[in-house]
Amino acid sequence: MTRYEPDIDVAALTAIDMHVHVEIDGHDHSSLPDDLTEAASRYFSTDGPRPDLDHIAAYYRERRMAAVVFTVDAETQLGHPPISSAEIAAGAARHADVLIPFGSVDPRRPDAVDRARRLIEDSGVRGFKFHPTVQGFDPSDERYYPLYAEIEAAGAVALFHTGQTGIGAGMPGGRGFRLALSNPMLLDGVAADFPALNIVMAHPSVPWQDEAISVATHKHNTWIDLSGWSPKYFPEQLVRAANAFLRERVLFGSDFPLLTPDRWLRDVEQTSLKPERLPGILRDNAARLLGL
Repeated sequence: MTRYEPDIDVAALTAIDMHVHVEIDGHDHSSLPDDLTEAASRYFSTDGPRPDLDHIAAYYRERRMAAVVFTVDAETQLGHPPISSAEIAAGAARHADVLIPFGSVDPRRPDAVDRARRLIEDSGVRGFKFHPTVQGFDPSDERYYPLYAEIEAAGAVALFHTGQTGIGAGMPGGRGFRLALSNPMLLDGVAADFPALNIVMAHPSVPWQDEAISVATHKHNTWIDLSGWSPKYFPEQLVRAANAFLRERVLFGSDFPLLTPDRWLRDVEQTSLKPERLPGILRDNAARLLGL
């Protein structure tokens, strides 16, 4: 497989979307088991198409945007084989003008560190996506520190889902998923112990927005992405932070395909985010984080 190297003209972009899910691969294999996919569609009131990587690239190229693409490997928790992160990276290499691949490794696998190393060295991934609730792990547990050390040493990014999730919502017992594993305060100790690791706390961290802002204010190796919620519903304190003291570490993200960048950009006009802050949030902060 071809190793990914970015070929992105940042100045020509309108935005960099930090949060794009690859939900189906070239073999029609889904990222989630059928019951979770159906429940998530009900929760998000969507039954839209789930584009493959080539269609994602075309979608973002049409909008003069770049996209960080990833899946979630939660095989231990779900008993469902993941989409291949190596294949995502190879696909991103075909579309290196618009796609930036992140890998995913199930932290509970005994060979998680080796898998991460191979994705960095052989595939060229630029970061890793974690979903503590769906993967069923406490990100503050030091048993996962060797994995973070590997990512830090490579200069890659660690992006963590934070806040509540629609995955499992409405199913009996939420399908056994534990929301508390996605409290951003669990990442404070990780940021303290790995000061050179750039950590992205994904989504407005409902109901723990103040915790996320507190961590980001104190630990300058942490960032917040604005994916997964229409900007109309952003907590007031998040908008205030994005306009002021966190303006250089807040990142545009959509959560495509569940929320589209078109919808995000339309709805952001109804918020009090200052227009002069948008170029940084939409593009420049991400370009700096990703070393583009």
